[in-house]
Amino acid sequence: MADLFDLVVEDYHIANKRSVRDVEWRRDKHLVPRFGTTKTAEFGSLQIRRYISERRREGASDSTINRELSIVRRGFCLAMKSDPPLLAYAPHIPKLDEDNVRQGFVEYNQYVALRNALPAHLKCLLVVGYHVGNRVGELRKLEWPQVDLRGREIRLQKRQVKGKRPRTLPIYDEMIPWLEMQKQECDTNWPGCELVFHYHGRPIGSHIKGWKKACAAVDLPWLRFHDLRRSAVRNLERAGVPRKVAMAITGHKTESVYLRYDIVSPQDMRNAAEKMEKFFEGKKSLGTKSQSLGTEAITENQAN
Repeated sequence: MADLFDLVVEDYHIANKRSVRDVEWRRDKHLVPRFGTTKTAEFGSLQIRRYISERRREGASDSTINRELSIVRRGFCLAMKSDPPLLAYAPHIPKLDEDNVRQGFVEYNQYVALRNALPAHLKCLLVVGYHVGNRVGELRKLEWPQVDLRGREIRLQKRQVKGKRPRTLPIYDEMIPWLEMQKQECDTNWPGCELVFHYHGRPIGSHIKGWKKACAAVDLPWLRFHDLRRSAVRNLERAGVPRKVAMAITGHKTESVYLRYDIVSPQDMRNAAEKMEKFFEGKKSLGTKSQSLGTEAITENQAN
């Protein structure tokens, strides 16, 4: 089984996938210690069930277990597709139901409060993320030659994005002054730094130091940067931006995944209730008017 896991890691390296380190960690931490010396012919449903039970007892979520078992599944697949095939049979590896889809988003007033609470080097990062829904990994790699302040565009390169498709993003509203201030500050204090978002000329870490503290200060302790992506989708939908254009901005390939980010908020429900109340008020008004006209007609006929 250890050989199958190595096939997966090798495949990730060949495809130059960014998640190769994650796969290596899962292999070394959980898979090899349990299955490394097991012969593939002896691996089946019994081992899979035991693994799921053990990992759940250790506190692993079903989504985590799925990510780990996907490595096992991929290993068997690669072995069977090799030329010549290394294996002729692969066991069925079930996919557990996942119920951990996050639904976080921020309303505009929460966004403003967080922007004011964040340390200086994260403010512009928040502004851009909230308006166009970039993944934080894309923004951390963004360089000034990709930002056209005059043309109001940000051009993401293929190597920087998850879907490996270059994207062009609009620069609008608050993004304009904040990016201009960011550029001026960088030219003045860090002229040798090409990164748009940085900390004293150095790359911002993946944990975005200062984010959690600021979120807690404005009563948003649950907020992750990725939640800004959901907020951007909601705003694009409510602004009436054509879905095809909105998906090009956010980088979603499929409409089904895009719609998972379009979360209905309590304010959306209140707005819907208000619209329906006005709708039925109009119906009642027309009904009263029709009833009044009907009564007048009956009275007139009786008089005649």
